[in-house]
Amino acid sequence: MAKPSSHTRFAAIRARLEAVAPPAGPLASIYEFLLFGFKQAWACLFGGLLLAVLLATHLFYPVDAGLARYDFLTLSALAIQVGLLALRLETWDEAKVILAFHVVGTVMELFRTAAGSWVYPEPSVLRIAGVPLFSGFMYAAVGSYIARVWRIFDFRFTSFPSRALSAVLAVAIYINFFAHHWLPDLRLALFAALALLFARTRIWFRPWRTQRWMPLLLGWLLVALFIWLAENLATFSRAWIYPDQRDGWALVHPGKIGAWYLLMYISFVLVATVHRPRPHTVPSVEGSLTSCS
Repeated sequence: MAKPSSHTRFAAIRARLEAVAPPAGPLASIYEFLLFGFKQAWACLFGGLLLAVLLATHLFYPVDAGLARYDFLTLSALAIQVGLLALRLETWDEAKVILAFHVVGTVMELFRTAAGSWVYPEPSVLRIAGVPLFSGFMYAAVGSYIARVWRIFDFRFTSFPSRALSAVLAVAIYINFFAHHWLPDLRLALFAALALLFARTRIWFRPWRTQRWMPLLLGWLLVALFIWLAENLATFSRAWIYPDQRDGWALVHPGKIGAWYLLMYISFVLVATVHRPRPHTVPSVEGSLTSCS
């Protein structure tokens, strides 16, 4: 079994949990499922803490506070990031990826808010144009999750396409997020290109002692669904709102899952610059979440 990396405090906890030896059979399967959930929760640490702050400030932040709520959110997000690094709960390489996400996300926010796609309804000082600085951290939360889950589950891949083609497609998707306001929306063509490029790609991961796999396209969809659910909580907290939520909260349109799917792909390609995709070399005789090899 691959040894966990020792560059974070989580490595020691992970090693102890993976060393547990429950009896074979149902108990072992239950333990593996629980360990999988624990690792996923740990990978979501940055995003989970940020979402908790969003909800807590929506419910309890004083209306007459001297510091605007959005500015408090920006300072809180920065404190979370510094804390994760200081406590060695996150690596510097992962922090660099998160910084890249912050820049990419802020640029997108500036454009999309100017186009009226959504608004930030509360005042703040720490902002660029109509975009409070904490918004970039919400994109960074996605990057943080992918970088951490990649390391924690020791991702490996089979039939991974050319990294150059992957990067070109990511750039095309990012450009389309802007260009579709003036040019034809190429979203369906981009989905087709994704399906064609990654149709045979499997992602292998190690929840416990056995490597499991699923189609990479399915993995991205599951994460996009999770982000959409988190987005509903964020808009409920009025971190930002869509035009149809001005008079009261409403469920975010399920069509946004597609947008998150494409953003998930861009996120994956950015993280791949740090955690380079490694091939799966163990004979595929182990279990799978979707089928048996």
